[in-house]
Amino acid sequence: MEKVKSDKHLTKENNKAESIWGEKRQDAICIENDCVVNGTKNFSTIYSTDLLPTKNGEEPTKHFLLEVVNILLNYVKKSFDRSSKVLDFHYPHQLKEGLEGFSLDLPDQPENLEQVLVDCRDTLKYGVKTGHPRFFNQLSSGLDIIGLAGEWLTSAANTNIFTFEISPVFILMEEVLLKKMQEKIGWPAEERDGIFSPGGSISNLYSVLLARYHFFPEVKTKGMAAVPRLALFTSEHSHYSIRKAAAVLGIGTENVFMVKCDERGKMIPSELEFSILKAKVMGSVPFYVNATAGTTVYGAFDPLSEIADVCEKHNLWMHVDASWGGGLLMSKKHSVKLKGIERATSVTWNPHKMMGIPLQCSAILVRKKGLLQSCNQLCAEYLFQPDKHYDVSYDTGDKTIQCGRHVDAFKFWLMWKAKGTEGFEAQINKCLQNAQHFYNELKKRDDFELVYKSEPEHSNVCFWYIPPSLKQSPHGVERNMKLHEVAPKIKAKMMEEGTTMVGYQPLGENVNFFRCVFSNPATNKSDVDFLIEEIVRLGHDL
Repeated sequence: MEKVKSDKHLTKENNKAESIWGEKRQDAICIENDCVVNGTKNFSTIYSTDLLPTKNGEEPTKHFLLEVVNILLNYVKKSFDRSSKVLDFHYPHQLKEGLEGFSLDLPDQPENLEQVLVDCRDTLKYGVKTGHPRFFNQLSSGLDIIGLAGEWLTSAANTNIFTFEISPVFILMEEVLLKKMQEKIGWPAEERDGIFSPGGSISNLYSVLLARYHFFPEVKTKGMAAVPRLALFTSEHSHYSIRKAAAVLGIGTENVFMVKCDERGKMIPSELEFSILKAKVMGSVPFYVNATAGTTVYGAFDPLSEIADVCEKHNLWMHVDASWGGGLLMSKKHSVKLKGIERATSVTWNPHKMMGIPLQCSAILVRKKGLLQSCNQLCAEYLFQPDKHYDVSYDTGDKTIQCGRHVDAFKFWLMWKAKGTEGFEAQINKCLQNAQHFYNELKKRDDFELVYKSEPEHSNVCFWYIPPSLKQSPHGVERNMKLHEVAPKIKAKMMEEGTTMVGYQPLGENVNFFRCVFSNPATNKSDVDFLIEEIVRLGHDL
């Protein structure tokens, strides 16, 4: 009975939607034919001053926004169309000089809305479709329609998420999300805190900032002169943001000890302990260890439980950078790869990566409640008055190093509503299935070599393409020099033709290799197979 009622409701809503879009399409045709519809003229005679809040600006605003939506819908459609290009590549000088009416120059006099709409279309036209199923270049890819709707609503609300008084619903949504993420980590409810921040690098910076304050609270008022020479530890394969945090906070990059990894890219716990003892002999004071759950290049997971043992032994702050791998906590099948994360003091988790939330969406999660507040608060009286008529603990702005803070929580909350935990789990499992399929296919071939032979832990697959000219070449310096040039040349051809995109880089003693990552649930096995054949096609004659 409920299903019949639901179907009738959907039919009614669909008819209503068709009516609305039918009206919009007619409006667009009339605009192109220079007619007048409901008082709205051709956009070549309308300017931004004719839109709301100007008097009688409702109709021009309606038709302008409908045309913008039409542009966006066409872009979304092309993003999922495998016959369309991932990018229409042009060199910087070509874009600067202007293309087909698209100019980056800023005028003194206002341009009409017709030109503004052309600029909107061209901005998308000459950009990269990161939602395309054959875009494998970055850890954050995909185009989620619910997330997109959430971003639109957030921008329309245009509020700042620092006090409950101006952002009541968003503040509560952020709290709900943080609690759910902390539950996935496995922390007790009474011992946790967190905040959304502008990306994983800033979340990692928070972790170092909080660790230093935890051990040396006087640093907040007296500065680095009040603390000894500090030492922090991270793996050779960790993200560069840890070293950057040390530079920004005045600790210094020379005081970051890069711990050796095994051949798979995992931190070696015995090497961590050796580095800690070495730092103490040098007169430094160890205070912080960063473990990585999903390294950027290899997708490796450090042995978190063993690292936690070392941190407990030496009384060190344990941070887990799960920017890339945190999403696996949503999967029953793959969450075991983060065993031991519940023992961390803080965690970085970027839902805008594996979970497909539109950029940006990152959280710093802290096990010690109240530390964010005491470390960062300055009690600005024009924002954080203690005598408000509601519970001021919901004014979260003094927890952060920012003042203005974008609402990143709503699109995440809306996607969780639309997908449920099971939906996130399914799309994460699919991405890792694609990686496994890719690995299996490459392993069968003699024109590809895997950088590491073991199966992928995450969705990263690293490999070389071996063109026919190098197949018979003996391994050595000369072969490596030639192989080093293969990936960049293929990547250049890829971008110029626009069929697909995949990243490459050297690492350690390894010459340039491709790093393919899967984080787009729209990608299918056929797209994986296409990538293989496209690399062969573009690189065969090298």
